[in-house]
Amino acid sequence: MQSIRSVMVRTLAAFYLAVLLGWTLGATAASEDRTFVTIGTGGFNGLYFRAGRRICKLVNSARARTGLLCSVESTAGSIYNLNTIRTGGFEIGLAQSDWQSHAYRGTGPFEKAGPSKELRSLFSLYPEAFTVVARADAGIKHFRDLEGMRVNIGDRGSGHRATMEALMEALAWDTDDFALTLELESDEQTEALCNNKIDAIIFTVGHPNKFVHDATAECDTTLVPVSGPAVDKLVAEIPYYRHITIPGGIYRNTPVDIETFGVDATVVSSSAVADKTVYNVVKAVFENFDDFKQKRPVFADLSKAQMIKNGLSAPLHDGAVRYYKEVGLLR
Repeated sequence: MQSIRSVMVRTLAAFYLAVLLGWTLGATAASEDRTFVTIGTGGFNGLYFRAGRRICKLVNSARARTGLLCSVESTAGSIYNLNTIRTGGFEIGLAQSDWQSHAYRGTGPFEKAGPSKELRSLFSLYPEAFTVVARADAGIKHFRDLEGMRVNIGDRGSGHRATMEALMEALAWDTDDFALTLELESDEQTEALCNNKIDAIIFTVGHPNKFVHDATAECDTTLVPVSGPAVDKLVAEIPYYRHITIPGGIYRNTPVDIETFGVDATVVSSSAVADKTVYNVVKAVFENFDDFKQKRPVFADLSKAQMIKNGLSAPLHDGAVRYYKEVGLLR
């Protein structure tokens, strides 16, 4: 059950957003059937927040027809969003495909709460590549060269850390295989790398990415490949992982494509959210698909066919299925 404070905060947020959108609170608004949708995203500077904001803009542009009013909330990310959807605090949220799978099955950080069988998928967005940035003077040419180095393994509970731990397990590595391990957050990594306090840092992100750009622009660094039998085994055995290529030329000192692996950014909801609501959210994105893709470089290669299957461990929401069948994306 939501706290009184949470309800008040969301009500006030919806009120002020309504005013900004030019709505009146008189007889016209009172006679209309309004539905409020909140999307849980990520940090203000991250792609999740920007993606959620873009989805809301498209939803709100159709408000006269649908009655939907969409707002975004900056959050701690995937796990927070999934937990809040489960308790009814958010109607929609963004989450990495690995955390989506764990939440639906009740594994990993969701083991105590148990399976979230009401979790539903809407669509996936962009791939989030496991990305390693190393000091150029460290002699690191491949992920396996990190053995014996000073490495950031990611802050606890983050997607970076989860992917790092999965790969370490596949390689039969533990923290003793490094000269030093740190648990830095994304915005702390570049300073540590450029000040020679560490040899390599990690991200699980979509590209192009501001944090990776800063890490490659502010000092002499390069991206390194993450490939080989251990990665192939992870991708073959775990459905939410897939091979990903980071295009060459988007970061300094990295002119060639970098082979790695990773997860997908996905958009999820709950079976408790009305089919009509989800139908209209999905329709707003897919009927304005070209416009949606053009707003961010990370969306440039999106494919509708891939978006309704990549990284989706939870069943598709009935409202999403209705739209996809209407337009022939599903049979």
